[in-house]
Amino acid sequence: MGKIRVLVAKPGLDGHDRGALVISQALRDHGMEVIYTGLRQSPAQIAQAAVQEDVDVIGLSSLSGAHNTLFPKVLEELSKRDAADIPVIGGGVIPSEDIPFLLEKGVKNIFTSGSSTEALANYIQELIDPKTKEMIPPKKIAHIGIAVKNIDHALPFYTGALGLSLEGVEKVETEGVKVAFLKIGESRFELLEPLDENSPIQGFLDKKGEGIHHIALEVDDINKRLKKYKSENIKLINDEPKKGADNSEIAFIHPQSANGVLFELCQHLGRSED
Repeated sequence: MGKIRVLVAKPGLDGHDRGALVISQALRDHGMEVIYTGLRQSPAQIAQAAVQEDVDVIGLSSLSGAHNTLFPKVLEELSKRDAADIPVIGGGVIPSEDIPFLLEKGVKNIFTSGSSTEALANYIQELIDPKTKEMIPPKKIAHIGIAVKNIDHALPFYTGALGLSLEGVEKVETEGVKVAFLKIGESRFELLEPLDENSPIQGFLDKKGEGIHHIALEVDDINKRLKKYKSENIKLINDEPKKGADNSEIAFIHPQSANGVLFELCQHLGRSED
């Protein structure tokens, strides 16, 4: 297919376009053709320009707070022109509580101020050409890792008070940890006991004490996911997967990229979790 054509538009009375211009240039740098309609465009003008320019996608930017009115009006104007098949995405200063409403109205996705231009470009590429889609979202929490000083002392609460079944205990020498697996629904708790003073879990216990250490997400292709995250400048602890417990490959995302949460990516080998 040829170059993806993107219409970037500023609906309404918003008089600031620095962000839209930055996004326009970033998309051009990713090999897309960008048509920027300028400031203070009405929904009808935007829809008409999209049809005339035969674009593949429309990107709406709003800083004025009128997105809940203007974005749906653009969709209405597209429908009037038999162009409802042109996907519309949005960005700018949009409160998180407004996002479900906009998605319900037909906006494909909202990119908030914390989103990277690499993530936006990748999304547009996948939206227009689904064959380029590299991965699907994680479908479940594989486990929640809980750091404990001693598994034997911690187990009675989980097996007794909570009534969970202990599936097994395994040592992962490469991580310096002993792991107890407790099934809960489609997920697990994993109690993590350090094997020695050099264990990362011992370091966690010394700094923060016992408690939740990480959340593990079951993923489909850990190598492709890590490659994509690196391209989007998401900070990683592991650039390459390593061996984890229960016949798995794992890698960690740095908490700085996840609002202080340590996320583990986990792909079990020899079985499908999807």
